[in-house]
Amino acid sequence: MTPIAYRRTRRCLATAAVLAVTVTACSSDDDGGGDDGRVQLHINGQPPSTDTRELRVFNAEIEAFEATHPDIDIVPHEGFMEPETFNTRVAGGDLEDVFYVYFTDPAQIIEQGYAADITDYLADVPHLDQVRPELQEVFQDAEGRQYGVPTANYSMGLLYNRDLFEQAGLDPNAPPTSWEEVREASAAIAELGGGVTGYGECAIENTGGWHLTSEIYSTGGAVAEPDGDSWRAAFNTDATRTLLANLQAMRWEDDSMGSDQMRSCEDLMVAMGAGQLGMYVAAPDNLPTLVRQYDGTYENLGLAPIPEGQGTLIGGEGYMINAGASPEQIEAALTWLQWRFVNPDEIERRIEESLADDLPVGLPMPPTPDIWVEGEIRDNVEALKQEHANVPVENVQPFMDSAATIPGRIEPPRAQEVYAILDNVMQGVLTDGDADIDALLDDAEDQVNRIYGS
Repeated sequence: MTPIAYRRTRRCLATAAVLAVTVTACSSDDDGGGDDGRVQLHINGQPPSTDTRELRVFNAEIEAFEATHPDIDIVPHEGFMEPETFNTRVAGGDLEDVFYVYFTDPAQIIEQGYAADITDYLADVPHLDQVRPELQEVFQDAEGRQYGVPTANYSMGLLYNRDLFEQAGLDPNAPPTSWEEVREASAAIAELGGGVTGYGECAIENTGGWHLTSEIYSTGGAVAEPDGDSWRAAFNTDATRTLLANLQAMRWEDDSMGSDQMRSCEDLMVAMGAGQLGMYVAAPDNLPTLVRQYDGTYENLGLAPIPEGQGTLIGGEGYMINAGASPEQIEAALTWLQWRFVNPDEIERRIEESLADDLPVGLPMPPTPDIWVEGEIRDNVEALKQEHANVPVENVQPFMDSAATIPGRIEPPRAQEVYAILDNVMQGVLTDGDADIDALLDDAEDQVNRIYGS
């Protein structure tokens, strides 16, 4: 599992009361200057010593950066975002100058005043304006002021088994583009027998709600919408009822999903790797995980855009700068973040490092993250993928071609609590052929609105 995939499983930042604290950085002095006159930056995101490859790359990146930026001293700290301890670290003045965040966290961090407003520093930051706007918006307040830099993202698509498509008489180069077509393909694959199922869903430990959110977004819908200063549920719609009715029909009328429906996402990967599952909704980082851990092959796996394509759930990660950082530290931090994460000039070097370590190149993920708008940089990155790919890029090309045009939407506020409620909806239609979809959605709507205080 890739680092972003692993970290995606964590819980959302707790919505505890705002701490009345002064945000301070763990710098050497008030303006971040070291004894040698260099601007010192304490950063987190250092991989643990057990992850030898990532730690080696991380340390080499710092060394290369400092060699070309001798006026900046990077002081790394192990770890990423720990939601349970974040506020405590802020209160204790232990938050680094540059700190890692998930896409679900910036809005609350901005509201709490823990991050520096970097808007007025951005004009001189190369290439940042070429990062996809929906990723930038994650780090903006209601007035459009910027408080962070997106560095990687994922979006959801349809992962499928190309061999099973061929065996079922389906074209693996023309995967389903609607949920009705998913149903048709699922039924055809299930007809193969031998324990093969056509389509699978995660349904437990909040993953059912996570997947349902992705699917609601695919139809252009929303899970939550603003309601004055708060939020309210927005998923109880005809489009969602149609989605759920389609799933219920696949499970009970077509019998194309199998009988075991209380499954985790890992259960789906096990089945996919074993050649027993035709399709499921997933992010691109499932591909190397399937190959590395579950006996899948890149030749046998395909990734298509999310069916319907009117929207897709996006997540990811980025960095924010401590509100207590000095102007010199903010400038230095943006120099570091741009050099390491928003730097098309370094992509080919990083591709070569990945090839040397026998890591996949050609997928929409590091070392070629899919963060760029359509234009020259994106075209150059795609050309590098084609030139250096060690996996069959054509199997994921439909997903990559659509990435810049399908609107991305982040997770709803208090996502994990909402997902836990929507788990019940997903489980209801998959475990009860007579489940009342209207009643399931009405009950879920009431529960979510209580969470939001609506």
